Amino acid sequence: MPPTLSRRMLLASAAAMMAMPLRAETPILHVVKDPGCGCCGDWVDHLTAAGFTVTVEERDVEALAAYKAQLGVPEALVSCHTGTIAGYVVEGHVPAADIRRLLAEKPDAVGLTVPGMPFGSPGMGPETQREAYDVLLVKRDGTSSIFTSYPAA
Repeated sequence: MPPTLSRRMLLASAAAMMAMPLRAETPILHVVKDPGCGCCGDWVDHLTAAGFTVTVEERDVEALAAYKAQLGVPEALVSCHTGTIAGYVVEGHVPAADIRRLLAEKPDAVGLTVPGMPFGSPGMGPETQREAYDVLLVKRDGTSSIFTSYPAA
């Protein structure tokens, strides 16, 4: 005869399950890039190594520029690829740690950008030879502020 669960055992099991922390799933990061860009793939590799699930879509240069503008990325702050995650834009070679911080802090903003393609940022060469760069928080009014600064290596 199979064992039966007493009411006390059932309640104790339910309480134990409720006390377990829920594992928060990281949302998918969708990257749109130019088909000819190799560094974008290196950035995607950086993100997947950091535990992100990433999807990739390729668009021609003109369509990609229009997409960036549609998402609210000021022209002066663009880079080579554009990601979206949880309602935020991630433009350029933004480190995974900064994306995680963005998702945790949830600022009222368009998202993050690393304008240009600074050497030593994720996907742009060895961090041990990094040039100094800033990750900028793009505000809804089109202005930006420093989110994180990375000194030269």
